[in-house]
Amino acid sequence: MIRVALLSGLGHTIVVVLGLLIYVLGTRINHQRRHPSAAIGWVLGMVAFPYATLPLFLLFGVRKFARPARRYHWQRPPPEREGPSWAAQLLAGMEVAPAVRNERVTWHESGPHARAGLLDTISSARRQLDVCTYVFAHDEVGREVARALIASARRGVAVRLLVDAVGSLAMPRGMLRALAREGVQVRRFMPILRNPLRGRTNLRNHRKLVVADGWRLWSGGRNLACEYFMDRPGRPAWVDLSFEVYGPVALHAHLQFGTDWRMAKGRVLRKNRRPFAVGASGQVPEGPLAQWIATGPDHADDTVHALLMAAAYHAQERILAVTPYFVPDDGLLDAWCLACRRGVQVSLLVPERSNHRLADIARERALRQLVAAGARVWLAPGMMHAKAVLVDDDLALAGSLNLDARSLFLNYEAMTAFYDEADVRWLSDWCAQQVAQARPYAAHRPSLLRDMGEGVVRALGFQL
Repeated sequence: MIRVALLSGLGHTIVVVLGLLIYVLGTRINHQRRHPSAAIGWVLGMVAFPYATLPLFLLFGVRKFARPARRYHWQRPPPEREGPSWAAQLLAGMEVAPAVRNERVTWHESGPHARAGLLDTISSARRQLDVCTYVFAHDEVGREVARALIASARRGVAVRLLVDAVGSLAMPRGMLRALAREGVQVRRFMPILRNPLRGRTNLRNHRKLVVADGWRLWSGGRNLACEYFMDRPGRPAWVDLSFEVYGPVALHAHLQFGTDWRMAKGRVLRKNRRPFAVGASGQVPEGPLAQWIATGPDHADDTVHALLMAAAYHAQERILAVTPYFVPDDGLLDAWCLACRRGVQVSLLVPERSNHRLADIARERALRQLVAAGARVWLAPGMMHAKAVLVDDDLALAGSLNLDARSLFLNYEAMTAFYDEADVRWLSDWCAQQVAQARPYAAHRPSLLRDMGEGVVRALGFQL
């Protein structure tokens, strides 16, 4: 009996040591930088519950595929008139292609406007059409988009559709097969059952973009489902934000889509990404200045997170953010609180109640801390799904990234930076209209039980 116990104890010890060894090799060798709380959580899990934690780490543990080695660097910062120099230099150091001038930018004021722009972008394609979305629903909007894709394929356009395997889990296989039969190339981004041990199951593609002929881009925060575009009985449409860009930024999005398309099956690209470049034929001498900024496991840096951190220290007048979920890491939260204390007006607009109850619980600590530092927090009456950030009157960001740990550190995301005065002013006016319909957030000291619950939800949410 004693011998069995010793053998059992020895076997358990071997499993613990093996789990810790896999964790160290998987994080250190692959340059997987982690928040201290995440690292402590994984280590404690390996020691206390190795039989459950080790499989979870193999499923969810990998965070980055790109190594931080530098081979390319955009040395020349743009002139001061082409955007804030601090942002240009920072993004150049992270191998982000510089801002480019485009023919025009169109913002969507409403869901019907965005829907019309989406269908018009699809129908405008003559050679190639790329569509990437997190959710492709089997509803009125989804079927309408599917018909538009089929029509494009029938007229000879090379159509590629990339849907996230988790976000579009409810999308019927018959719908995908019907698209494929009509000539639409379809891929599901990292199917769960095909790569459970590659550590990529938890890294989802949350980017939303439609690119026609590498010159017209439709993007923003909207998925391809009814709730993002239209009212239904008893279910008003979500407030969201999208836009169209005609010009070289669309080419950058097209090149990004090509990388995502090749990675869709879970393969890692072995060659370093070359920075995007626009040839002489793609230059637009005058027009609104915009910049494609992607972030995620395929980039060595947490690009947008670094930009938001830098904005906290460079902003002079204001930082205004709109997001459906606000669960930032401690570093970004502290930076924005410091910005408040040095006189920057930090404002945040979130829905009074989002479609994810756990996210609403997890955000409370961060909201209270911001308000205590002097920030203004507003609660929108309906579901606010838009994602935007304004820094002074120089920089506007819009795209797919939420201000939570999953979007900032795990998901494949994309934001577009706008530097033109007219675009910054349009987004600023749009935000002001939304704030006018919201009510101010009132911080209340939580009970001990509530405070503990918020901490648990926030910690578990960060691990996954």
